[in-house]
Amino acid sequence: MADVTYEHVTKHFGDVVAVNDLDIEVADKEFLVLLGPSGCGKTTALRLLAGLEEITEGNIYIGGQLVNDIPPKDRDIAMVFQSYALYPHMSVYDNMAFGLKLRKTPKAEIDRRVKEAARILRIEELLDRKPKQLSGGQRQRVAVGRAIVREPKVFLMDEPLSNLDAKLRVAARAEISKLHQRLETTFIYVTHDQVEAMTMGTRVVVLKDGVLQQVDTPHNLYSYPANLFVAGFIGSPAMDFFDVTLVGEDGDLYVDGGTFRLKIPQEKLPALLPHKGRRVIFGLRPDDVHDPHFTPPNITAGRIKAQVDVTELMGNEVFVYLLTGEKSFVGRFDPRTNVRVGDTIEAVVNMDNMHAFDPQTERAIR
Repeated sequence: MADVTYEHVTKHFGDVVAVNDLDIEVADKEFLVLLGPSGCGKTTALRLLAGLEEITEGNIYIGGQLVNDIPPKDRDIAMVFQSYALYPHMSVYDNMAFGLKLRKTPKAEIDRRVKEAARILRIEELLDRKPKQLSGGQRQRVAVGRAIVREPKVFLMDEPLSNLDAKLRVAARAEISKLHQRLETTFIYVTHDQVEAMTMGTRVVVLKDGVLQQVDTPHNLYSYPANLFVAGFIGSPAMDFFDVTLVGEDGDLYVDGGTFRLKIPQEKLPALLPHKGRRVIFGLRPDDVHDPHFTPPNITAGRIKAQVDVTELMGNEVFVYLLTGEKSFVGRFDPRTNVRVGDTIEAVVNMDNMHAFDPQTERAIR
């Protein structure tokens, strides 16, 4: 078994708390992604698991075994770094074999593992080359291959794609996902890139300032964010937020933003009625802000009168930046839209997918 458990793990660097009371259970064979902005503690959490940093408080278990005092080489993990860290004077074959040689693995077994990893990663023809003769994508695959030959219980990856160009990153994401399916081993992957997190992770851990914000599937993070930070961090373009008041009228409840008033659907009322008359933060995904001429059927539609400020044609969609009063928000419009900068339109919003947050606690109201 290669399950991993962080049990109330804390890490201090002097007065700085890099990881604060982290509690996560990673299932065997899971692909878990640690996601967050720079300085949120995700790499520190990975290094604590690897044994490269000492835990201040708490415990870490790998396969049910407490590893706090076990040296990195005995934890049965393999790590792929952002920098790849290949030995420049060694061939690809020797780079991949080096760790096995240190463990005095039989020569025939080393050869079998290296060639098998090279076949999986499609780098057989590169085994005799030196790192300087390789492209960035090839170096990245060699670094992953060096981890594969270890046949570890857990793979740790610290932003391994950040040095690749955009096209290579897309291809490498797919390769790593397929690799996880083929090896059936636990992967823990660190990134600040939400696209990587959402497309690769079985579950995603969102961190901010060393504190766990939410652990969930990519779908639930997007559709049911636990708080304001997760809602704003997940999704591109980011969620639109409005300071509004919840107003009751004739048994119904409305979102009142000053320049607009939107009726709240019946199924949302039980959660929001206790907040009637209060200020809340109203959230809409850009996916739920539409051109009035290209509105999806069967939605609970509301309308916001707004001026078109900027348009960005993305090919299969248009990002339209809108102004209502002094508030800017963005919608993902159908590519057939005819709106132009300066137009005044009534943008249609899907209230079925609305979000609301408490402005004091920043927790989702639902």
